[in-house]
Amino acid sequence: MEHQRVMADFMASNHRCYNLSIMGTGKSAAVAWAMDYLMNKGIVKRALILCPLSIMESAWQSDLFKTVMHRTVGVAYGSKEKRAKVIQGDYEIVIINHDGIKVMQKEIKAANFDLIVIDELTAFKTATSDRSKCMASLIKPDTWVWGMTGTPAAQCPTDAYGLAKIVRPDSVPQYFKRYRDQVLTQVTTYKWVPKHNAKDVVFATLQPAIRYTKEQCLDLPSITYTTHDVPLTSMQEKFYNKLKSQMRAEAAGLPVTAANAAVLINKLLQIASGAVRGEEGEAIEFDVSNRYNELKDLINQTEHKVIVFVPFTHAINMLEEKLTADGFKAGVINGAVPLAKRTALFKAFQTEDDPKVLIIQPSSAAHGVTLTAADMVVWWGPVSSTEVYLQANARAHRNGQKNKVTVVHLQGSAAERRIFKLLQGNIDVHNSIVDLYKEEMGLT
Repeated sequence: MEHQRVMADFMASNHRCYNLSIMGTGKSAAVAWAMDYLMNKGIVKRALILCPLSIMESAWQSDLFKTVMHRTVGVAYGSKEKRAKVIQGDYEIVIINHDGIKVMQKEIKAANFDLIVIDELTAFKTATSDRSKCMASLIKPDTWVWGMTGTPAAQCPTDAYGLAKIVRPDSVPQYFKRYRDQVLTQVTTYKWVPKHNAKDVVFATLQPAIRYTKEQCLDLPSITYTTHDVPLTSMQEKFYNKLKSQMRAEAAGLPVTAANAAVLINKLLQIASGAVRGEEGEAIEFDVSNRYNELKDLINQTEHKVIVFVPFTHAINMLEEKLTADGFKAGVINGAVPLAKRTALFKAFQTEDDPKVLIIQPSSAAHGVTLTAADMVVWWGPVSSTEVYLQANARAHRNGQKNKVTVVHLQGSAAERRIFKLLQGNIDVHNSIVDLYKEEMGLT
C-alpha cells in the first residue's frame, strides 16, 4: 500500500524518529521494507525489535516472514541460554520482548545492533524505571532508533518525556520536572491538569514523526460502540454497598489519596465482575447471573467470533468455567499463558472454527495481535488505562476485517458507568481516580 511505502521511506531517511500511526495501519511491514533497504545499502547490518511478549511470534515474526522472507529472523525467548544463542547468532533481525532486555543487557550490548525498533514505545514512558534506564544504556550515539506507538500520550502529556528520553534525549530537558512544568499545571496537592498548549508541546517533542489513521489508509467496515446496563444481582449489590460502608468508615477523617482511592474502586470493580481476591489470595465468587446471561445472549446472536476482555484473573477463571459448562468453545489469554500457547490460540481463533470465544486479560494482548475473525468485542468490565482500551478494541477493527465490528460495554455499577464514560471520552482514568472515589463515596 502507498501509505506503507511512505512510512518506509520516512523511517529509512531518519536516524532517530517516531512512527505514531494508529494500530492496524501496517507499521510492521513498513519497518520491514525500511530495514531491508538499509541492510541492502550496508548502512545497517543487524536490527533488534522490541515488542510485547504476546506478538513476538504471532505478529512480528509472521509479518517479517511474509514481507522480507530472505532475511534471517530469530526470536530471543525462553531461558537465558536460549536467548543468548539467538542474540549471539547470525540472525540479521532479532525479536525480544520489552523486559527481555534487562535479562540480556550484557549480551545485547556486545551484539552491536545498528538499528533498534521499539514497538509500543509507551512501555518506556517512565524515564526513571529500570526498564527505561536499561533501554537507554543500549543505545549508542550512532544507533538508529525508531519508536512506534499509536497512542504517544494517551494517559498524560508527560508521557512524551519518557518516549523522547529513549529516541531523542536531546529534544527534552535533562530533568523531568522541567518538562512537567511545560505541559501541566498543579491545581491541588495531588492533581495536575494539562496546560492549554500541552498538545503543541508534545507535538514538538515527538519529532520527526509520521502518523497515519485508519481513515486515511484503510477501507474498513464501521465500528459501533454500545452499552448494556446489566443490574448487579442482589448478592453483588449487598457486598458492593457493604464494602462502600466499610471503606467510608475506615477513611473517615483521613486525606483522600490516589492510592487508597484506587484500592476501593478496584475492589468495587471486582465485585461487579463477579469474583474478588480474598485476604489469602483465594477467589470469592458472587452470583453474576445477570451479566453472564447477557454475555451468552450476545455470543449466540453473533454470526462470527467474540473477544471478551476481562480485567481480573479470578473473573477470567470463573467465566471460562461457566462458558465451557454451557458448551461454548472458549480460549483464555492472560499473563500466565506461555508464548507458544498464546500463538497457537491466536492462530486457531483466526483460522479454525474453534474457539469461537477468546477471553483475554486486556494487558496481555492489547497490542499488535490481529483478531479480525471476531466482529464483536465485549468488555466484561472496564480497565483503568485509556491506551489499553483503545489498543484492545483495535485487535478486531484493523486491516483484514471484513465485517462491521461492535464493541459492547457491560456495566451494572456506578463505578463502571463512570469509567466507561471516561474511556470513551479518551480521558485519563488515573488522573480522575480521586474524583471517582469521592463521587462513589458521596464525598462531593
